[in-house]
Amino acid sequence: MKKPISKLLQPGFAWYSIIMLAFCAAAAALKQYYLAGAELLVTVIVFIVSRIRFVRRKHALMDYVQKATDAAGISVHAGSPFPMAVIHLPENEIVWGNPAFYEITGLDDANRYQTIESVVPGFTTNWLREGRTEFPGDQLIGGRRYRIYGNYVRSEDDETTVMLATIFFADMTEMFNIRDEFTRTRPIVSIILIDNYDELMNNLTDSAVSKLDAQINETISAWIDGLHALCRKIERNRYLLIFEYKDLQRLQEGKLAVLDNIRQVTNPAGIAATISLGIGKDGTSFEENYSFATLSIEMALSRGGDQAVIKDRYNFSFYGGRTKETERHTRVKSRVVAGSLSELISQSSQVFIMGHRMADLDAIGAAVGLVCLCRKRQKKAQIVIDVDNNACGSLIAELLASPDFSASFLSGQDALIEADSRSLLIIVDTNRPEQVESKALLESIPRVAVIDHHRRAADYIEQVVLNLHEPFASSASELVTELLQYAVDQRDVRPIEAQALLAGIVLDTKNFSVRTGSRTFESAAFLRRAGADPVDVKKLFQSDLDATLSRYQIVQAARLYRNEIAIAAVEHAVTRTIAAQAADELLNISGIMSSFVLYPDHNQVIISARSIGALNVQVVLEPLGGGGNGATAGAQIKDASVRDVLTKLVASIDSFYER
Repeated sequence: MKKPISKLLQPGFAWYSIIMLAFCAAAAALKQYYLAGAELLVTVIVFIVSRIRFVRRKHALMDYVQKATDAAGISVHAGSPFPMAVIHLPENEIVWGNPAFYEITGLDDANRYQTIESVVPGFTTNWLREGRTEFPGDQLIGGRRYRIYGNYVRSEDDETTVMLATIFFADMTEMFNIRDEFTRTRPIVSIILIDNYDELMNNLTDSAVSKLDAQINETISAWIDGLHALCRKIERNRYLLIFEYKDLQRLQEGKLAVLDNIRQVTNPAGIAATISLGIGKDGTSFEENYSFATLSIEMALSRGGDQAVIKDRYNFSFYGGRTKETERHTRVKSRVVAGSLSELISQSSQVFIMGHRMADLDAIGAAVGLVCLCRKRQKKAQIVIDVDNNACGSLIAELLASPDFSASFLSGQDALIEADSRSLLIIVDTNRPEQVESKALLESIPRVAVIDHHRRAADYIEQVVLNLHEPFASSASELVTELLQYAVDQRDVRPIEAQALLAGIVLDTKNFSVRTGSRTFESAAFLRRAGADPVDVKKLFQSDLDATLSRYQIVQAARLYRNEIAIAAVEHAVTRTIAAQAADELLNISGIMSSFVLYPDHNQVIISARSIGALNVQVVLEPLGGGGNGATAGAQIKDASVRDVLTKLVASIDSFYER
């Protein structure tokens, strides 16, 4: 009932008086003086009675205000230490206030029938109607900061049905100021790591090394100038930086410019310096913040370096990562991991090898290569896969026809039954627990190893006993091939295993056209010597006429964005293989550097992305829950339409270019 308080106390009385006086005037005009006198007498009596009822109702309302306020446990007497007011809902009209309320608002009792919004700008009563008893946040009034509490009750008077709210103000200025100052001065611990220090300093004279070190130090010092921070070089390629929380926002608004500035430092060979920046915040101690910073550095390196990662108590935040990963020429890590993995396999009762859902040629190729390693160690190995739902049906058909692999595949449920406490689970071609073929199996086996080449996501598989994560590698099959070169003899690799591994490399390198390095070709040469036939590998990529036509329908539906990005959004379901092939096909068109294919799949929308230019598709799809690497990435967005996902994708692309 949207009426002011005065109308609720005496509803419509003015209209009654006007109408009755009009009747009196009409009777007098008709010379019906007795009638006019009687009507005037009745009007006077009604006026007197109405005024008496008005006063009584006003007193009743004030008594109700007294009871409503007392029910909240606060006295309405002037001696209350808190500023208080009673307002009428939903008009938010001030009915009553104590002297303390009038003092902080500058309102007087004569002008009390105003809305609370006009007296206290920014104040709302939605929280009261939602059943809450505390105003969200703090309210600034007259330079002081208040926390506001209140409740409301409905009157017992059926004639008025008044709904009143009692609110009172607690002056928390000093406490809020101390809280804000505490937050602003919270310590932030950061680690700055020169990613490619060894490559920069390789074959340089002592004077050149000193000069290059000085340039790096000057660049970092210029970046933190004005922070009043503590920065110390703790190793030859590592710095410890401690600053206050209030400066973090300024660094973020500057887009952590040191990531770009450091590239201006180059060695005589033209190699530009890059850094990884790990920041830890919101920890309960310096030790915990340093631990967060260390985790951030590990995350940055596992994603290819040249980026900043901020770790708080719950999440990771990523900045940079626009550049492609650079190949590391050392194979020391592969040799060490090969020995450690061989020892783990020997100590296990059995080995399960599992890739991601809808396994592709890279996942199954890496898994088949690990079967060879397990056979060398005389341990039973089985591949966990859904043989009916995958993206490598041709290869699986060939493997099932081979006596060596006819009994090597099983489902996640069957693996759960066979697993024991001494089983080893090896995850290949993914590092995210939500993407594995069987999450239940991952959670059941305590000993887990991960071999992956994708850039690490925030929700990566933790607590692994062995981790070979190389984001600069072309594929998981390439990593497994390197392990085989150190762990087995070349004659131990069977031709079908070499073929599967080579198919995985060919798939992820797009026939050796993207993400290839010297180690990629060395691995391919090893597999060729082991019996892999490129012609047989080529046959695994053939598709029938219907699939080819479907692929070109997707290409035909593509639209150009930013002059070099092709986006194809189709409303009909297609297979993941066809979508991936269409994304690859779009890159064959002149001028197109990146491609995205969107299509519905039951209750989700799937994105397949490719890039041969500056656009890092993994960074673009990461905000949408996707992952991958700079050249190949994908995402699955549940409970969304293709149109909605397309809008989010375009926004994420724009955000990438605005960084």
